[in-house]
Amino acid sequence: MNLTNSSKARTGELEQSYAWCEDFSRLHNENFTVVSWLLPKKIRPHFFSVYAFCRYTDDLGDEADGDRKALLDAWEDEVLSAVEGNSHRPLTKALHQTINECSMPTEPFLRLIEANRIDQHKQRFTDYEELLDYCSYSATPVGQMVLSILGHHDALRIELSDATCIGLQLANFWQDVSVDITKGRIYIPQEDLKRFGVTESDIQKQKVTESYKKLMQFEVERTRNWFRKGAGLEHTLPRNVRTDIRLFRLGGEAILNAIEDVQYDTLSNRPTIKKSSKAKIAITNLIRGLLRL
Repeated sequence: MNLTNSSKARTGELEQSYAWCEDFSRLHNENFTVVSWLLPKKIRPHFFSVYAFCRYTDDLGDEADGDRKALLDAWEDEVLSAVEGNSHRPLTKALHQTINECSMPTEPFLRLIEANRIDQHKQRFTDYEELLDYCSYSATPVGQMVLSILGHHDALRIELSDATCIGLQLANFWQDVSVDITKGRIYIPQEDLKRFGVTESDIQKQKVTESYKKLMQFEVERTRNWFRKGAGLEHTLPRNVRTDIRLFRLGGEAILNAIEDVQYDTLSNRPTIKKSSKAKIAITNLIRGLLRL
């Protein structure tokens, strides 16, 4: 094979790797589409490779059979090897290319893997600060990866991105109380349970009390403040990516609205975003995106 054909083969292999990441990403049902067609075409593959990494890492931590800690350790070694150019599967081949092209630091990737290690032994949080520290592993690295794809590494944008990602993580915690307890996990800080007179037994028995509703209302309102702070990020970014970044925030706020719609009862069932709400948000963002607002 001559050099020209060899180059074409490598390019074709890379395209297949990015295609695998896109297919893998679309297999998972999310509150909103991961990547919209309004996003610049040249960076869409990078979004898919990063999302596939995040999803695959979370699957190892939550669903894999066997010793999950050992699997996460092995995955970390594989990612670090991929950074050096030693990739043996589509996901890591695409990831290597994305990290190189976007000058991405490896720390956010390692912190997300560490979040899943933490999940293997930590199921309670003493106070809000401890929960926020966990978010610095489970949530904020994702936003920092996205900023790197967009070419931004400055402290201001990272601070605003972190706020949005913390809001998203907390919104998911409050949405998934009934799901997490089946895994033995309670993300509501213990100090908040005590403050509102809610016991772990109430949660385990899915006992919806007025105290629980007031507790959840408190958590929802506190989470809205993170989205208010993070909203400032959107106007620091180029117009051709604002729609997608805004969609992440609006998706998180829609989760909080869904919790409000069920009067803060996140124990009987997992609150979900109505299709009509999804459509309204999508259409609004489409119009704003086309108008470049």
